Amino acid sequence: MTEPVSSRPIVLLRGLVREQRHWGEFKQQLQRRYPERAVLSFDVPGNGQLYHLSSAWQIAKLRQSLRVQLRLCQVEIKQLDLLAISMGGMLALDWARAYPEEVRSLTLLNPSNAAFSPFYQRLNYRNYFKLLGCLFASTRASRERRIMQLSSSFPERHQTVLASWIGWAEQCPVSVANAFKQLVAAATFKLEQAPSVPLLLLASRRDQLVSVRCSQAMAQAWGCGLKVHPRAGHDLALDAPNWTCQQIARWFASLEEQANKHEVTQRDG
Repeated sequence: MTEPVSSRPIVLLRGLVREQRHWGEFKQQLQRRYPERAVLSFDVPGNGQLYHLSSAWQIAKLRQSLRVQLRLCQVEIKQLDLLAISMGGMLALDWARAYPEEVRSLTLLNPSNAAFSPFYQRLNYRNYFKLLGCLFASTRASRERRIMQLSSSFPERHQTVLASWIGWAEQCPVSVANAFKQLVAAATFKLEQAPSVPLLLLASRRDQLVSVRCSQAMAQAWGCGLKVHPRAGHDLALDAPNWTCQQIARWFASLEEQANKHEVTQRDG
């Protein structure tokens, strides 16, 4: 018998040097769409509320810290829908690989995987100097402005959001050492075998950081669904929140339909 929808948390996982607050209004929008479900987000060590801790060099260790935090929330780790962006997608994939019984589905935004894509697609070679500029910017405000320019196709629309980013960076600064560790963890992550749970990829045609070819290669290798937004940048949840929510809603609805059909088949069989 399938689990009631209310018992299935939606867990949001952010990317490199980002914290849970960077989900912004998107998290509230998703919660409004699913008021009966818990929509949860956490920080990896080195980011956000855990900025004072040391980041790990491996995706698996960063992922394990999220499982511990989830357990501390007294949430049953079962039938999770993991929604993740960029490096968060690696955390989600590793979670599903190590603990498939805990995960119902994966929705990955602009992911990459060294098993299928070269490094210059996984981190756009045209922006290497800009990325270094982000790491070694003279002020946190300057760094956040540069990140906004790289992660959004419409930075001029998000000046209020940028002000929040700058404030968060002042409150919870990510050290250069922790940023470098996370970069190494992301760069070395590789998973050749497809996860054993349903997977949907959402990508951005105009992503300046991670080429859309990374999502296309992963979808082709694993035979999973792929939807591409024509104008959004790397941060899909920021640039196209309505479109992203719509794709997720359709995806979840299809999973429910498949589960119901399976339950009927088992009962009648």
